[in-house]
Amino acid sequence: MITSDDLYKVMCAMVPLYFAMLVAYGSVKWWKIFTPSQCSGINRFVAVFAVPILSFHFISQNNPYEMDTRFIAADTLSKVLVLASLSAWTAFFNGSLEWLITLFSVATLPNTLVMGIPLLKAMYGDFTQSLMVQVVVLQCIIWYTLLLFLLEYRAATELIRNQFPGPTAASIAKIELDGDVISLDGRDPICTESEVDNNGRIRVRIRRSTSSAPDSALSSTVGITPRASNLSNVEIFSINTPGPLHEYHHSGTDISFGIGDLAFGCRSASPRLSGYASSDAYSLQPTPRASNFNELDSISVTTATTPVWVKSPISGKVFNRPASPVLSGITEKEISFRECTITSGPEPPDKKQEATAATPQEMPNALVMLKLILTVVGRKLSRNPNTYSSILGLLWSLISFKWNLGMPSLVKYSIKIISDAGLGMAMFSLGLFMALQPRLIACGTKMATISMAIRFISGPLVMSAACLAVRLRGVRLHAAIVQAALPQGIVPFVFAREYGVHPDILSTGVIFGMLVSLPVTLLYYILLGL
Repeated sequence: MITSDDLYKVMCAMVPLYFAMLVAYGSVKWWKIFTPSQCSGINRFVAVFAVPILSFHFISQNNPYEMDTRFIAADTLSKVLVLASLSAWTAFFNGSLEWLITLFSVATLPNTLVMGIPLLKAMYGDFTQSLMVQVVVLQCIIWYTLLLFLLEYRAATELIRNQFPGPTAASIAKIELDGDVISLDGRDPICTESEVDNNGRIRVRIRRSTSSAPDSALSSTVGITPRASNLSNVEIFSINTPGPLHEYHHSGTDISFGIGDLAFGCRSASPRLSGYASSDAYSLQPTPRASNFNELDSISVTTATTPVWVKSPISGKVFNRPASPVLSGITEKEISFRECTITSGPEPPDKKQEATAATPQEMPNALVMLKLILTVVGRKLSRNPNTYSSILGLLWSLISFKWNLGMPSLVKYSIKIISDAGLGMAMFSLGLFMALQPRLIACGTKMATISMAIRFISGPLVMSAACLAVRLRGVRLHAAIVQAALPQGIVPFVFAREYGVHPDILSTGVIFGMLVSLPVTLLYYILLGL
């Protein structure tokens, strides 16, 4: 039976976290203490130092040789059940991969590190900290990686579908990535070069248009375009500072373009117009901004007769001259599977008819796609500070508990002083993010209600079934159910924002979920204690 003292203990653990979030919200919304650029600086600290060191602190103190296998099995089984159900729905009922990713994120990936550890520790005792750390390790190493894999797979299929429509893609034998191509999410200016050999096999090279453009004369005018956002530019848990917008206007023409929007057959890939502040947690990727162009979904191909607008590096004027010749058998295409601009002039009527004709889409060999996706996923993870903190924390725990080694006091207390501030700073950063959003419920009332029902009802129900399947009983069963009812995790929202996959739903899950999660988890706590 839950007593008033038990409830007071839980409130003592959670109210300070919500107080930090409320202070941050008021500092921006009411008292105007912080500007958006100052908020970005705070979030840089949270992304680079506070949260990764907090993760390392918890993981390094957890004994990996005494993991609760049944608890981990229940958590894993619940996620597998959801993923299998959504996969069957996608395969047999014409469901979309975008909704599979979104529903999987909402149902199975809660904010365990920031909210779960203090809440469950206050409810059920110190032993639950070890359980939550085990869940955090699996989330960082397995489930976030799987989520990133699905998102990159979606991006790769969209890339192939737009750049090599119809049966052409089946002839692709090799896809090479330049070393500076980090992701296929469409945030960077990326181009493709394809070459057909004598056997009809296609070799594709993916490169950044700014790093190795065909004509170096434009090197000073081709770059990543800072996009003007329709909202504030604070970044939740981000280490990116948005740059100013620059435009060129030529008096004798109707041309108006941002830096990086002009190139020989390749242009900065512009993400969708967003209704959110930028939110790149644990990421080194540039922040996408709403484009100053009205962009259309199309394919951009450079030929020897294609007119290209060129800015003279000497006079600063804009000229119209033919593009540089392209080698025989080699074509260059623009990768922007979100939004693209036609640069080659009007299409002939017969070409339009061919483009609109319904042709079955084929894909390259599975091994070619797998190699491509694994490469970009590995590069993306290598730029995530939390990846290193999780792996280093796990390695240290394996060594220290195996040979009973203690961390040197100098290192231990250096880490502790930052990790102690990690929870508060993470909640403070969430408060800043909430204050800079125009609406707390970004996806509409109906969709918000559905997502909250999935998060706080379906998630715990699936977890309960998984616990019963592995015969998890007692306090650990209660802890697993309450953990499944925690608010939406931040990292899935960040991925959704980067790849343009229902960020409004995940944003609502983070913001509105934080507000309703405390009463919901307390209700589960009381009901399970009866």
